[in-house]
Amino acid sequence: MELKPYLAARAKDVDAALDQFLPKKTAAPATIHAAMRYTVFAGGKRLRPILTLAAAEACGGKAEDAMAPACAVEVLHTYSLVHDDLPCMDDDDLRRGRPTCHKVYGEGMAVLTGDALLTEAFYILAQTPASERYDVRHYVAELALTGGSRHLIGGQVLDLEGEGQKPSKARLLKIHEAKTAALLTASLRLGGMTANATPKQLEALTTFGHALGLAFQVIDDILDVTQSTEVLGKTAGKDAEAAKTTYPALFGLAKSRKEAARLTKEALDALKPLGKKGDRLAEIAHYLLDREY
Repeated sequence: MELKPYLAARAKDVDAALDQFLPKKTAAPATIHAAMRYTVFAGGKRLRPILTLAAAEACGGKAEDAMAPACAVEVLHTYSLVHDDLPCMDDDDLRRGRPTCHKVYGEGMAVLTGDALLTEAFYILAQTPASERYDVRHYVAELALTGGSRHLIGGQVLDLEGEGQKPSKARLLKIHEAKTAALLTASLRLGGMTANATPKQLEALTTFGHALGLAFQVIDDILDVTQSTEVLGKTAGKDAEAAKTTYPALFGLAKSRKEAARLTKEALDALKPLGKKGDRLAEIAHYLLDREY
């Protein structure tokens, strides 16, 4: 299957699974469940769960066996967006082309929505079938470590503390490794685990995810400068307005584009141990480098 139809089909599969995993919006208390579904089904690209499914296939497994962790990763990612958009964080009114959760349901309910999604992610993850090498404790440890203060939350701390400060390459790398690369890497590793990945395969996915995550964030930083709010589906220019530490702020656009290309090549090189089975992941890496939103 060509890449774009593959991405569309996988996103549709993920949406169908998320619809089954999440409480119905009429389930009591209805307000929180409606808010959870509002944010999860806001039209995201489903990149992280698609990477989970593709990683499982790259290691010789089945996408259906990786669907629970794929959905768990997406739900956890969505929680982070809900909290990032709050006035006390990045203070954004638009996400994925729609008003953010706190604009629709209020700040208090948005905080609770993020909390509920984070908790729900682990409930979904616990339904992952065990493989010969990995079971539920491995899956839970992987996502918990990624979502906690050592990575995702820690990255947000560094991001907030860096606002208005003179940007440095060391801080920039730490923020992007923690906030973006760590969750992309975990998405891939979880998919590999469901396919009983060998240590060599898991190492390849880890190296690929780290480089791909950094490249993805460089492109994201570039698009925040070069694209409109209508194209991005979120408020353009927010990074510069908040004086955030970004690649364009530190290196300029031309050098940032070169860095994204360099990191993508690094990611592609990491796939060599997977042979032809890694081709789909390679296609996704090329696609992300060339994306416009």
